[in-house]
Amino acid sequence: MTLLAPFARHYRGPVAVASKALTARLLLVAAALVTCTASGCAKSTAERGLGLWQERCKTSGEFIHKVVEDVDGIFLLTLRTTLNFDDQYRLDDPYGSDSIGTDYILNFLQGFYYQPPNARPQGFPPRTGYRFVEARDSEDGQLYRYTGRYEEPWQANKSYLKGYVRFVLDRTLIRTSSARYGVRFDDISTRTDREHWIAGSSLKVVDLQTQAVIGERLGYMIDLAQGSRAKQRSPWLLAANNACPSFDRNYPGRVPVPGAALQGGQTLDFVEKVLRPSK
Repeated sequence: MTLLAPFARHYRGPVAVASKALTARLLLVAAALVTCTASGCAKSTAERGLGLWQERCKTSGEFIHKVVEDVDGIFLLTLRTTLNFDDQYRLDDPYGSDSIGTDYILNFLQGFYYQPPNARPQGFPPRTGYRFVEARDSEDGQLYRYTGRYEEPWQANKSYLKGYVRFVLDRTLIRTSSARYGVRFDDISTRTDREHWIAGSSLKVVDLQTQAVIGERLGYMIDLAQGSRAKQRSPWLLAANNACPSFDRNYPGRVPVPGAALQGGQTLDFVEKVLRPSK
C-alpha cells in the first residue's frame, strides 16, 4: 500500500472514483512494480517511472499571468498535423493531443462549437472561439488568415439534403500578421521521461509585441503499462487516464470517461482562459 498512497495523491484522472474493480487493478499494478530476489527488492522500470511522473506533476498546472479581454484573433505559432498513438520517442506532444490539420484551425473559430441557447451542458467550457486565426501553412510556408462561416451546400448542389448546414473554413493570403497574441505548444519530455513512457507538454500564450508569456499550461502523463501493446492497446491513448493536470478538470460533475476522449478542444479551453474572445 506504500506505493498506492503517492499514486492516489497525484492521480486526478477520470477514473479516480474508487471502486472494488479499480482497487483490485491498482493492487495488481503495485505488486508488479517491485522485483524481489534473494538479495532483496529492486525498483522496476514501471515503479521508477511512476516516481518520476509524480515529481514532474509537482510543477504541472495552469499558470495565468494576465487575462486579456475582447480578443478578435490569434496567431497559431505551431500547428498539429499528426496523431501519435504509440511512438515512444517522437516529440510531438502526446499530452496536448487535439484535432489535426484544418480541424485544428477550425477549432479556434467562432461558430465551430455553436450550440443553441441553453443547450450547452452545465460546466462545459465556453468554447466561443475567435473571429479569425492566422498561421503559416505547414506545406507552402505562406501566411494566411482563416475565418469560418456557415453554408447550406444544397443551394449549389442539389445532391445535399435541403436544410443541411455546415461550418466551412475560408483562408486569405496576407503579407503581415495583425494578431497580437500567439499560441504555441512544445513537447518538453526528456529522454529519461520517454524511456519511462512519460510525455511532457507546454502550451503557451505569448504577447507577440513584448514576447512575454502571459499564460502557460504544463502537463505530464504516463502509461503505467510502459508501452504494452497487449490486446492492441495504444499506449499514449491510455496514458491520458494518468495525467496531471487531468483532462476532466474542465468538466465538473461529469460522468467519468477515458482521458483521451477529453483531449480534443483542450488547447482552446486553456487559451480562452487567458484571451477572452470578443462577442
